[in-house]
Parts: sequence; structure tokens; C-alpha cells
Amino acid sequence: MRRAVCPGSFDPITNGHLDIIERASKLYDVVHVAVLINKNKQGMFSIEERIALIEETTAQYGNIEVESHAGLLVDFCRDRGIPAIIKGLRAVSDFDYELQMAQMNHGLTGVETLFVPTSPTYSFLSSSLVKEVASYGGDVSHLLPEVVNARLVERIAERAR
Repeated sequence: MRRAVCPGSFDPITNGHLDIIERASKLYDVVHVAVLINKNKQGMFSIEERIALIEETTAQYGNIEVESHAGLLVDFCRDRGIPAIIKGLRAVSDFDYELQMAQMNHGLTGVETLFVPTSPTYSFLSSSLVKEVASYGGDVSHLLPEVVNARLVERIAERAR
């Protein structure tokens, strides 16, 4: 069985993330989406909320498994027998950082990293940018799955109270 992982914070999941996950789901029998826990960052959504949103928005693919992980991604891969990491690249600047990570991961455990260029439609997109624009009242509905956009608008309203 061919398996790969798409890692990220997914706070929240965007159409750009979904583009990469969907494309990976066509290449692999099982795609694990690893919601990575960063103790140094306070997310807008809890890990459980992120997992639920990812599960809902990827259910149509039929071969996605979503779970969280704290620690090294290569440990996640080793524990599950996953030989490949799929990373989306938006720009050359992403490549500089991701190449270093790929080489480190390969050196640690032999796990391979495959880079997938994002669709030009989403080449500028990041969760941070979406949250910032939305927090100022900007319409980001075209950048997010409908359910995620609704939760984001709701969360911003909650925080404003």
C-alpha cells in the first residue's frame, strides 16, 4: 500500500491545502494529514477543531486519515510506515526552507520529500494571510471551503466580543 503524509498546522485549512491533499490522494492509496502541534504558537482553532474541519473537507476523497502530532515529522512517518512527505511549494522562497527540511528528514530516517507546485490560483495563499484579511472584515470565502469560512467568521466574531 502506497502511503504519504501531508503535514501542516492547517489553522485553518485553505483551498491551497486542499489542492495539494487532493492531488496527493490521486497518487497514494492512503494520505495521512498530520496536524502538527507547535507549542510556541497559539492557534485560532484548537487541534480538535482543525482535525474536524479537515475530515469534513476531505471526506470526498475517501483515502485521507487525519491526526495530530507533536514532535518530529520523521517520527510520525516511522511509526506509521510512511515513506514520503508531500509538500506544496508556493514560491522559490518556500523551496529554500523546504529543501533544508527535506535533506534533514532524509538524513535522519531516509524518508523522501516530494514537492508539488501549488496551483497558480493559490500561489499567494497562506492560513496566516487569510486570518489577517478576515480579521479586518475582508471577504476570504473564495479561498476557503464553505464550512471553514463559516467557522472562521464565527470565531472572529467570538473573539471580537
